[in-house]
Amino acid sequence: MTIADIAHEAGVSVATVSKVLNGHSQVSATTREKVEALLASNNYLRRRSRPTHAVGLVDLVINELDSPWSVEVIRGVEEVVAQHRAGLVVTAVHAEPADTLRWMDNLTRRGSDGVILAVTDLPHGQRRKIRELGVPLVVVDPVGNPDPAIPSVGATNWHGGLAATQHLLGLGHRRIGILAGPEHVLSARARLDGHRAALEGAGLLIDPQLVRGGDFHHGTGLTGMRELLALPQPPTAVFACSDLQALGAYEALRRAGLRAGRDVSVVGFDDLPTASWASPPLTTVRQPLSEMASMAARIVLQGVDTVLPGGMRRLELATELVERESTAPPA
Repeated sequence: MTIADIAHEAGVSVATVSKVLNGHSQVSATTREKVEALLASNNYLRRRSRPTHAVGLVDLVINELDSPWSVEVIRGVEEVVAQHRAGLVVTAVHAEPADTLRWMDNLTRRGSDGVILAVTDLPHGQRRKIRELGVPLVVVDPVGNPDPAIPSVGATNWHGGLAATQHLLGLGHRRIGILAGPEHVLSARARLDGHRAALEGAGLLIDPQLVRGGDFHHGTGLTGMRELLALPQPPTAVFACSDLQALGAYEALRRAGLRAGRDVSVVGFDDLPTASWASPPLTTVRQPLSEMASMAARIVLQGVDTVLPGGMRRLELATELVERESTAPPA
């Protein structure tokens, strides 16, 4: 019997059953008695009563499964889940409300031990519903302003953007374009702010003509780079806020008869495996995606107070510039 089955039989909401299981006081004595009787008659095994050898279950919710970014996140979570001899359910919601609602319904029936959200966003009401179920929740690389009540794991995106642009400035570039990420995504805004801070530190102002928005994917990198090359004064270097956008910029340069590193310097962000395979190998900011996902899994399985010291709810792992052959002094 799942929590949803007990709720249906008792004629109450899933949240009410969860409150009874977790000992909350906001339940009437009559309702509590009815739910407790059903739990007992159906031999419902409470989470806290599970034997230590029992296999747990973790839900990982992600936007898409076909990107290298997603593969790194799944790999990091799976490594920790396997160490704990637990099960992993991966759901792609494609940022579609219907997919999210279907997953929420399945989560209620499965009785997962924890949820890791690595999605663009999840409505506040649905996050509240997860908390009402008493399921531990951790967000990887949060969008917007992270809810301080929900543990989250991210990277030092501002410092990464700063390091990428400072590297290009150190090579002698002064006209530097940026292929930015989505405006509503916190990590994208932080990378753009780091880029701006590096320019201002060198006595330069960001040129709006050299800023092109995107969505972290190959197509917007290709389009944005083509637009930058069409300017009367094209940039001599470009900071792409994701490796996929950087590889899109590579393609735009190839179509124009140019080459990254030789004609235009390109820096990416993520250090996906494809970055070192590219031609030329891509200079990029390493974002520890797998480590971020592993940390989120440990928080879910071991408890936030066990993994994060001193009541912390937000952890940022360090980024690092990896220099390869796609950057050089201006031609």
